[in-house]
Formats: sequence, C-alpha cells, structure tokens
Amino acid sequence: MTQTIAPRVRTLVLLILAVAGALLAGAAPVSAHAALTGSDPAQGAVVDTAPSQVSLTFSEPIAVGDDSVRVLDPKGERVDKGDPANPSGTTYSVRLVSGLPDGTYTVAYQVVSADSHPVAGAFTFSIGAPSETTVSVSAQGSDDGLVGWLYGFGRYVSYAGFVVLAGGAAFILACWAPGARVRAVQRLVVSGWLALTSATLGLLMLRGSYTTSGKVGDVFDLELLGDVLQTKTGAALVSRLLLLAAAALFIAVLFGAYARTADAVEPDRDAEDDDGGDDGGPDKRDLTFGLALGGTVVAAGLAASWAMSEHASQGLQAGVAMPVDVVHLLAVAAWLGGLTALLVALYRAPVETPVGRDAVRRFSRLAFGSVVTLAVTGVYQSWRQLGSWSAFTDTRYGQLLLVKIALVAVMVAVAFLSRRWTQRLADARVSEAAEEAERTEATEEAERTEAAERAEETVRAEEAVRAEEAVRAEEAVRAKEAVRAEATQRAEEGVRAKEAVRVKATERAKEAVRAEATERAKEAKQPAGTAPAEASGTSEVSEASMAVEPPKASGASGASDASEAEKAEAGQDSVRAAQLARQRAAAEAARQKRLRDADPNRFGLRRSVLAEAGVAVVLLAVTTVLTQTEPGRTEQDARAATAASSTASATGQGSGAVSLTMPFDTGGKSGKGVVSIDLDPAQAGDNALHVYVEGPDGTPVDVPEVKIALTLAAQNIGPLPVAPDHVTTGHWSASRVQIPMAGDWKVEVTVRTSDIDQVTVSKNAQIG
Repeated sequence: MTQTIAPRVRTLVLLILAVAGALLAGAAPVSAHAALTGSDPAQGAVVDTAPSQVSLTFSEPIAVGDDSVRVLDPKGERVDKGDPANPSGTTYSVRLVSGLPDGTYTVAYQVVSADSHPVAGAFTFSIGAPSETTVSVSAQGSDDGLVGWLYGFGRYVSYAGFVVLAGGAAFILACWAPGARVRAVQRLVVSGWLALTSATLGLLMLRGSYTTSGKVGDVFDLELLGDVLQTKTGAALVSRLLLLAAAALFIAVLFGAYARTADAVEPDRDAEDDDGGDDGGPDKRDLTFGLALGGTVVAAGLAASWAMSEHASQGLQAGVAMPVDVVHLLAVAAWLGGLTALLVALYRAPVETPVGRDAVRRFSRLAFGSVVTLAVTGVYQSWRQLGSWSAFTDTRYGQLLLVKIALVAVMVAVAFLSRRWTQRLADARVSEAAEEAERTEATEEAERTEAAERAEETVRAEEAVRAEEAVRAEEAVRAKEAVRAEATQRAEEGVRAKEAVRVKATERAKEAVRAEATERAKEAKQPAGTAPAEASGTSEVSEASMAVEPPKASGASGASDASEAEKAEAGQDSVRAAQLARQRAAAEAARQKRLRDADPNRFGLRRSVLAEAGVAVVLLAVTTVLTQTEPGRTEQDARAATAASSTASATGQGSGAVSLTMPFDTGGKSGKGVVSIDLDPAQAGDNALHVYVEGPDGTPVDVPEVKIALTLAAQNIGPLPVAPDHVTTGHWSASRVQIPMAGDWKVEVTVRTSDIDQVTVSKNAQIG
C-alpha cells in the first residue's frame, strides 16, 4: 500500500507548490499600501500662473528622500529645488524655481509608505496651456523586477518559517510531548527556524534596493543597508533576528532536556479523562510551563515584528490593530504549523513512538480555538482594511480576501472530515482494546496451560536426568571395581613373577656355587702357573634380583575438558538467543507498522490531513499576496479623490486661484467621501470660499456639519475659524473670508457625519 501512496503524495505536493508559485508570481507588481489621494496642482490641471510649489497628499504617512519628488519641464529638465517637506499630515511638497514658462510639466514621485511598501507614480499639469513634452517616466517601480520578486518570495518563506517554527513547537508542548523525541518532528521545527532566519537576513539585504532603484547590484550596497537600519522596517527585521537567537535556545531546551523527560509512548486515555496536561513529575511540569511561557513570549515578539511595520501599524485604530494582528498571526501558526507537525507525525513517526488518538484530539481542540480566534480577528481586520461591502468585489484586496475566506472554509470542511476519521480511529481503538483483552485472556490461559505442560515436562526431564545420573553412577562404580580387580590381578601376577625370579635366581646361585666349587677343585688339581678362568654369569643374577612392578593407572583429566566445552557451548547459546531476540523484535516492529499502515481509519486521517496541509500552503501564499496589496479602503479613497477631481473640473469647481481636494473617513456609517475647497482669489484680504462634499461615487451629499480653520504656523497666526453657510446639496460657501497676510496657510476641514462620527483633514495652500 505504501508504494501506491507515495507517488500520489508526491504528485499532490508538486501541484500544491505549483499553485503557490503561480500565486506568488501573480503578485508582481506589488501594490502599494499608500495611495496618492490628491495633489496641488491637480492631475491634468491647467493653471493660469506658475505655482511656487507642488504638493502631494497620500492616504498615509510616507518616507521621502532627496529625490523622492521630481518636477520636470517639457524638455525633461528638473525645475524643483530643495528637499521635499512635510508641512502637515500626509501632505508633502517640493518648491519650484520661479519664472516657469508655459507648458506641460511632469511630477514623478518614488516614496516608501509607512507600512514599508514602495510607492511610485507620475502625473502632469500645465501652465497656461498644455504642450508637447519629451519626458517619458517609466511605469515600472522598484518592486517590479527581480528584486521585487525575490523580496516577495522572501516574505512568503518568512511567514512559512514562522508558522512551522511556532506551530510545531506548540503541537509538541500542547498536544504530543513524545514528539520531542521524534527525529522527523525535530527536523521540521529546526527547518522552520532556519527558513525564518535566512529569509529575514535576505529581506534585510534586499530592502535597500527594493525601496529605491530595484537593481540587483544595489543589494550589497552597505550605504543602503545602513539607511535601511535607520528605518522602522529595518529595526523590525533586526529585532526579529535577535528574537530568533532566543528561539534557538528554546529549541535546544525543547529537544534536549524536555525530550529526555518525555515518555517514548504516551498512553491513550478516555476523552473525558484527557485534559491535555502533563502526567510527569513536578520537574517536568515546571519545565513544560517554562517552555510554554517562554515560547509564547518569543512567538508573540516575532509576530509583533510584522504587526509593528506593516498594515496594522497605520490607518484606523492602529493601537488596537497591532495586538489584534499579533493574535491573528499566533492563531495562524498554531493551526497551520500544528497541522504540518501532525502530518509529519502521521507519516514519519517510528513504530515505537506512534501519534495516538489523544494527541489528535488535543490538536483538534487547539485548531478549533485557533479558527474561532481567526474568525474574530479576521472580521475586525476586514472591516478596518475594506470599510464597505462593495470593497469585497470592487477592489483587488477584497477579491483576494474572498479567496482567502473560501480557502479557510475548505480547510474547515476538510478538518471536519479529519475529526470524523479521528473519532472512527478512537472507536476502532476501543473495539481493538476489547479484542485485545479477549486475546490477552486467551493468551494467558494458553500460557497457563503451556506452563503446566512445561512443568510436567520439566518433572519428567528431571526424573530422566536422575535416572540417567543413577545409571552413570552405577557404571562408574562398576568401572572402578573393574579397575581395582585389574590392578589386583596385575599385582598378583607381579608377585608371582617376582617369586619366580627369586626361585630362578636362587637356583642359578646354587648352580654357580656348585660350579665355582667344582672349578676350585679343578684348580687345586692343576699345575701352579695356570690362571683360573673368570666366571661371567653373574649378570644374570642382577636381572633375577629386579622386581617387576605393575604399571600405574593414569588419572582421568577429561573432567576439566568437559567443563570448558560446556562453557563454550553456553556462550554460543546466549549469542544465538540475543540474535534471535533482535530478529523477533524487528519482525514485530515491521508487523506493527504494516498493521498501522493497513488501518483504514489511520489511512483516511492521513489523507484528510494531507489535503488540509495542501490547502494551507495555498492559503499562506494568498495571505502573503494579500499583505502586499493595497487595502480596499485606501484604493476606494484614491478612486473617490480622482473622481472628485474630474467632477470638479467638469462642473466648474476648482476655478478659483486655489483648489484643494481631500478624502475623509469618519469611521461611521456613510462616513466616507471627498471634500473640495475653492478659495478665490487666494490673496491677502477678502476671499470667497466654497466647500463641496461628495460621496464615494462622486454624487453631492449633505453632512450635519462642516467647519473650516486657517492657520499660518510660520507667523503664529490662527487657527482662524470659518463657518460656511449651506447653499444646496453638498455645497457650502462663505464670503468675505479675511486672510491677513500671504504665506503657506494650513486649511483644516472638520466633517461630521453623525452625532459622534467626525474627522479633520488638512492641506497646505500658498496664498498671496
């Protein structure tokens, strides 16, 4: 079965990666998060006299540099002077040289929004009358090329690394403590740490080029790197690296001291008795609590490195949005990262450390809590970034958000199937436990019977051994008696031989004596000069005097040889027994693995979790693209400002010396729109002021209250209040508005759309 599953798994993984890659590729060019909502002169406007400066108004604060705003004449020569200034709010201006001739001028800007994304664009205005221009401003921003793609990919890898790191550790601590001993799970968590660390370093190196030139050669520019370190995004990336150092210590303790205290196999408990707690001793509980607390702090810090530098840090209710974003990211990590760890455990956990049904149940509860948290925080973030139901379908952000919601719904549906498989696995475990109990009882009965038979066989064997020992003892006695009889016989034969020798020697001695006597008698009869002959037969007497001793019986030395042989045989038996035990253990492990893999409930759980993980990969890709997309609220504000500018030109609004257009959002129902101010002749003395209020669709609307205030900060004048009178729908006016002196005046407009919802927007205007 495993051989047929593996190709399907590889195919599914390749398809998932292909979809994720397509989404990331489709994310370029990255949409800016700050939009140009107004300008003075307005885009395409034709003014009678040359302005002294060009002002740009964005939807949120931006970072500007020396060349962030350029103004080019029809020949392509720069006519701006000095660095861009920020006179108020989100309005930025650059001064122009005096005496500009008539013609069409191009304003090009490249800035960085407060949520860390580059913003680039260009527009034209004319003095006197439009003319031909040689200026060709490229529409490609610094985030459109290879550097932009690498930066987007690095963001995806960093999100994925954080999810795997935080979610995998949470899965071990909250759901499956024995997982700290599993090599595959350890590699997963460490891989998440390595991915997040390498991606953060890459983003830090790419950041300078990403927000300026977009050239690959500028990636290693140390001066740009130094500038990045002075920005909010650079500080967030550096703080993330410091937190990753603390995370490395956390991982070392988790897979070191904590893994040594974790049991290899966690016993399954009933659902009502399963509290997900730790059954270890006080030391283990203290270690678990410390790791959980420290890991939560580190994970929250890592999540805050995104929240404090991206969407949540700007716009409405930033103080509430940032902690909500941190909770949202932690919930994503707990769900998707835990799911990844569960998938690895189901496929790669060894037989001796299986993931039990209780671990799956605990993760199911963790995932449910994460989904609820995601739903609550996601609703708030959607309201904050969209602002209206129409933004779901009218903006790219809203469309991507719908895709994300659909993917989450698919994951929840697949998770429900996984929960059913888990329940079936638990039911199967219960039935298996009953069958196992029956088998155990039958096995114990068989073992008792077998033990009785073995005892009887042992008794028989002992009796046989005793009988054999008795036979051997009797044979030994007989052998000893035979040896004694043989020795006695040999001794008697020796005595008889000795007696015979003595008799023979005596006879020979007697014969010798007689012979000697005879010889002596003959010598006595011989003449005197004859020498007697020497008798030479005495050697035989010595032979006769030698006693024949019986041969000694040699002692038996076979006992020691037999004991050594028995010892050698016993050693060989122990080695064979150990080998046999290892073979039986390996065979049993292989059998259990086959049984586990063949379990249809576990197989179904594996497939459903794999499907969840596949959808999670695509969901993470969509989320990455979403974080790089202009929020729907900002996009609609920019559209409304453009529409208001076009409407003002078509209806004659803005014909005065100064015309200002400012989008507003009070945050309440029907609280969005655009307010336009016309000040004529925009000189010191009496002026006529007209106020126009329009909804997001460009139609005139009435609001409960509109107030104007004029301030000249350079001379410490103001604010000077102006209360215009309502003329008609969406139109207020005030005559004889006194402006005491020329200068760069700040025009503040307060719009109230209900009893409690109001907002103040402002722009600067050069008067006189």
